[in-house]
Amino acid sequence: MAKGQRAEVGRTAGGARPEFVQSLERGLAVIKAFGPDGTRLTLTQVAQATGLTRAAARRFLLTLVELGYVRNEGREFSLRPRVLELGYAYLSGLSFAEVAQPFLDELALKVQESTSIAVLDEDEIVYVAHTSPRRLMTINVPIGGRDPVYCTSLGRVLLAGRPDDEVDSYLERAKLVAYTENTETNPKRIRQAVLRARELGYALVDGEFEDGLVALAVPIRDASGGVIAAMNVSAYSLRAGPEVLENAHLPALLDAVAKIEREMQSSVKLGSPLA
Repeated sequence: MAKGQRAEVGRTAGGARPEFVQSLERGLAVIKAFGPDGTRLTLTQVAQATGLTRAAARRFLLTLVELGYVRNEGREFSLRPRVLELGYAYLSGLSFAEVAQPFLDELALKVQESTSIAVLDEDEIVYVAHTSPRRLMTINVPIGGRDPVYCTSLGRVLLAGRPDDEVDSYLERAKLVAYTENTETNPKRIRQAVLRARELGYALVDGEFEDGLVALAVPIRDASGGVIAAMNVSAYSLRAGPEVLENAHLPALLDAVAKIEREMQSSVKLGSPLA
């Protein structure tokens, strides 16, 4: 070997590794041929775009038709929604918390209070994201930590997103413990609070789970309108009472949730599996 030359370890004379599957490369090239300006292509156009012979392009196209990734109408071919499955595995690897975290950070910086996101897991809420501003009195919750549903703002919003029969079933089996003197433990009044949260679009809880802690939560919805999570702003009442949260922080919270929902819908458009 001449000085200055590097050995191409494991590569064939053509420059590709021995394990390189050229047919896969060509199949992906056919899919990529359907770009923004080529939603409907003829066999000839696909062959030209990929550098394949017409015969080879036809074999790949008909295979993709058989697999449900490509639609064939007369002389033209087009991608079917199922092709989005190919990107879904990557997008689904990005957790919901990773998508939402920048917006939590932005909100916490704006309102200078703690903010969290939780999901419903049977009869408890589970925290999946949290941010606290740097200050002397702050509220910290562990990711993966669990709290009750009935006496937290996040829990009431999540419960409000469930059908009435599920709300009633929960209240029948839940152990309604009084954490403070303000904790509501009457099932009928809790149900009223849940229905009010559904009507208003947010839940406000003042000192029911922890003395002096006030929290306001709103739902996070998917593209179909279903409640998949909830996001809140929480503070100590000595610094920010219920009026401050409702009048000053609610608009900022709603704006942050809207941004999260738009980001989620963008991800779905890019990579969610469709039938």
